[in-house]
Amino acid sequence: MSIEMVDTVIVGGGLSGLYAASLLALKSESFVVLEARERLGGRILSPEFQGFFSDLGPSWYWPDIHPRMARLIQELGLKGYRQFEEGQGRFQNPGGMVQTVRGYATEPLSWRLVGGMMALITKLCAGLPEKAIRLHHPVCNIEKKDVGALVSVGQLEEEPEAQFEAKKVILALPPRLTASTILFNPELPAELTQAMLRIGTWMAGQAKFYALYEEPFWHRAGLSGQAFSQRGPMAELHDGSNQNRNPYGLTGFVGVPAAQRGNQNLLIEAILEQLTQIYGVPAAQPAKIFYKDWACEPFTATRLDQPPMYEHPFYSPPARQTSFWNETIHFAGTETASQHGGYLEGALSAAERAVG
Repeated sequence: MSIEMVDTVIVGGGLSGLYAASLLALKSESFVVLEARERLGGRILSPEFQGFFSDLGPSWYWPDIHPRMARLIQELGLKGYRQFEEGQGRFQNPGGMVQTVRGYATEPLSWRLVGGMMALITKLCAGLPEKAIRLHHPVCNIEKKDVGALVSVGQLEEEPEAQFEAKKVILALPPRLTASTILFNPELPAELTQAMLRIGTWMAGQAKFYALYEEPFWHRAGLSGQAFSQRGPMAELHDGSNQNRNPYGLTGFVGVPAAQRGNQNLLIEAILEQLTQIYGVPAAQPAKIFYKDWACEPFTATRLDQPPMYEHPFYSPPARQTSFWNETIHFAGTETASQHGGYLEGALSAAERAVG
């Protein structure tokens, strides 16, 4: 097997990895993006229905506090629109009783992207050399060389399916996933490995539900779509509609821990029953349903990610290291950002730091 030589190997084809690739392309440096999945985007996933893209991963950005996102969206020629928050909210207590409560607008204002967040991935990818994107390329081993590193693709303890030698490697995937799936030679210091394993992957244990409708019946009832439930299975709901036209959507996060979700069809039945209780009879008949359990994704979640994450962690580079092996291997990915970690803004800032 021949070894492919490049300046930089980027491990992970999510937002951080593809943004890093776009920055390297501006420098006219050679690179490859190695993505384990059959698709790009990582935790960004926006399936299409009737021309609308439902975000099953991150949905929002906040231009007032996320300057990189605002700038990138403008540079790529994309457009955003305000999250619909007009009207009253609903609250469901543990017994299932539903109350109408005062609605509220988030501060700073939340925005959605026309075309879904996947539009970012599509636009970034369009500006990269086609041969630089390698799908179905799970990295299993990274070996330190006198200059740079040798990156092997395939399964551990099997002959590599492909190999790349590079002066620089950017790890654009969650540190916990890196430590759990990639073998380093020589072994990383125990302190660094343990620090990587302690960094929880944001939203990795979550499941997200999206229901699309031809009519915004909750708007006509004076509701914003916001709802919070102490009963479940959905714990939090929001309006997830197209901009000013159908389809209209209700979306949110399943409040049941990953280990207890059980049969998907039964869970969806329970969700539709809950939506009917909160929003009325029309909620029982969506035109389209999307459901994504990220805890079942081996290229997102590990065993350590299955328990619920009840608060947003304070993210930073593992063991305060942004790189190792004499600056050969660099951390990217939103969980390694010192600011806005876990958000799309953090994915961009970590990529900028890794590229240098």
